[in-house]
Amino acid sequence: MRAPIIRGLCAVAVGAAIVPLGLASTAGATVSPACRVHDATVYVVNQGSGTVTPIRAAANTAGKEISVGKNPYGIAITPNGRTAYVTHVATFPPGIVTPVHLATGTAGTPIKFGQGPQVIAITPNGRTVYAVDMGPGTVTPIRTAANTVGKPIPVGSFPFAIAITPNGKTAYVANAGENTVTPIRIATNTALKAISVGNIQSTPVDIAITPNGRTAYALTFNAVIPIKTATNTAGKPITIPGFNSVRIGETLIAITPNGKTVYVASPNAGTVTPISTATNKAGKPIKVGKDPFDLAISPNGKVVEVVNQLSNTVTPIFTATNRAGTPTPVGIRPWAVAITPDSRTAYVVNNGSNTVTPVSTVTGKASQPISVGSAPVAIAIMR
Repeated sequence: MRAPIIRGLCAVAVGAAIVPLGLASTAGATVSPACRVHDATVYVVNQGSGTVTPIRAAANTAGKEISVGKNPYGIAITPNGRTAYVTHVATFPPGIVTPVHLATGTAGTPIKFGQGPQVIAITPNGRTVYAVDMGPGTVTPIRTAANTVGKPIPVGSFPFAIAITPNGKTAYVANAGENTVTPIRIATNTALKAISVGNIQSTPVDIAITPNGRTAYALTFNAVIPIKTATNTAGKPITIPGFNSVRIGETLIAITPNGKTVYVASPNAGTVTPISTATNKAGKPIKVGKDPFDLAISPNGKVVEVVNQLSNTVTPIFTATNRAGTPTPVGIRPWAVAITPDSRTAYVVNNGSNTVTPVSTVTGKASQPISVGSAPVAIAIMR
């Protein structure tokens, strides 16, 4: 992230403006009625069964599984909540992205191109899906109005993650096969000059952008590189402890809604490191669990929920103090996490249990696991 598990957006009121939740600071914002938890639907991608399971957040009940085809892996939802786009792995050639009509719970005609896009992002206006194709080192635009495929955009070697600026003007692609991040000008779908983020050991594997759009933070194996988006220049590396594993599609770096703090997971160290965006200095690493695999920040910015795959737990970090709370046991091999718009519930995907566990962000208590399909790997929330 990117993304990273990429999640659905929600309109919130900030002053007199209406903006997508997660694309701007929500301090003092009022969540619209359509974004409250009773209207939220959680969508879980099941790689083993080739389905997507909808879950009603109000009742924590799973609906009928939506068949999308073999090996689905990632998911993103358009800002208007009408369509989910699901990527597939091990289907190439060609690669496949499947649109899912959420109102009817039916899959549309598969969109075929490339070798096997795994990671996707959607522009804030919802007009374009960008699918990252690691094999050929390209990013392919898909127009959501007709689900037509545009010309692939060459980026760098083995692109792993993508993030789009809140104003929708630029996408940034982390190229794990080399030491670069490639900006893409969205208006013309052209790649700009690649940004060097160090030597070849500085492989960027994830990326996140501040809510004000001024800085992109690229996560490498051992550091975070701040990039000024106005000039596309890299700043001084911010060293973090522990060697970061290569993870495709999982979120290892995220930024609070107020833009003040970046949180970075170090799987091998079992820690999460806070970084102040004002100073670009790392704080004391926060011990979580074994192999932190994915993280999500609540829309109100108060808690970071960290999935610990080898501990079978989720650990809350309270952003006011940067202290970890008591880990909550979930299912076997937790894989991904997403938080409801009201910030009250984290949904944890348990890849080894074929379940999703709702966890209260307030009390830390887990509710009854919800059965989904086989080998769930991704989650998104329609708000």
